[in-house]
Amino acid sequence: METHDIEPENWLAKTVPAATIVIFRRDPEGGPAQILMVERNASLMFAGGATVFPGGKVDPADCELAARIAGPDADRGDLAARVAAVRETLEETGLVVGIDGAVDGAIAAEARRMLISVGDLASVLDAYGWTLAPERLVPFARWWPKHRTERIFDTRFYLADLGTGAVDIEVDATENRHMFWASAKGALDLAEQGKIKIIFPTRRNLERLAQFASFEETRVHAQATPVATISPFMEQHDGQPWLMIPDNLGYPVRGEPLERAQRG
Repeated sequence: METHDIEPENWLAKTVPAATIVIFRRDPEGGPAQILMVERNASLMFAGGATVFPGGKVDPADCELAARIAGPDADRGDLAARVAAVRETLEETGLVVGIDGAVDGAIAAEARRMLISVGDLASVLDAYGWTLAPERLVPFARWWPKHRTERIFDTRFYLADLGTGAVDIEVDATENRHMFWASAKGALDLAEQGKIKIIFPTRRNLERLAQFASFEETRVHAQATPVATISPFMEQHDGQPWLMIPDNLGYPVRGEPLERAQRG
């Protein structure tokens, strides 16, 4: 039986649009593709101390930039989330994704410093002669957990590929305390060993990602799988409450006992 922890009329009032990006690189040693994981500072209200994918909330400036570049048939909510994903990636990690234009490590570092200073991706694009290439971000999932009693994040997940393993990352100490590359299975193994903490959506997404060995395989899967909004719900299994997600959305594991689920 499906249950929710807050009344339906409160969902929209509490909802904050957000974007998360799963960034791939080739394993320098030839193993399965690696993805970038970020360990959040323990003091943060949401997912404090958890290891997640880079991302954050959609800012008003992201919406303004999306409105400026949107075509007549564009989904502006999706486009604003893509802008936020590009901005948050540069701000949090120093990596440049979803952008056309000249870039190397030194330019990316300068652009990141400017972005942190001005807080506006549009200004950075103008300063470096860059243009957004939002089509390079591949839609993967959309999670809207309505069980929270404070802010509810309506988060769109995207995939992006860096290709080469020769990339530099630098932690943003204001929100994060550690970043590392690992395969999806490797990240799950770290969680099972108690070396990192992962919340329910991250675990389900890592299990889904671990089915594939490369970005290209994951991209093909994502493009063949409809993106439907996922709102976890409760079900009784053998007299125990389980936190579950809907079927037929590409996830090999749909839930776990509520007592084991880490919900952020």
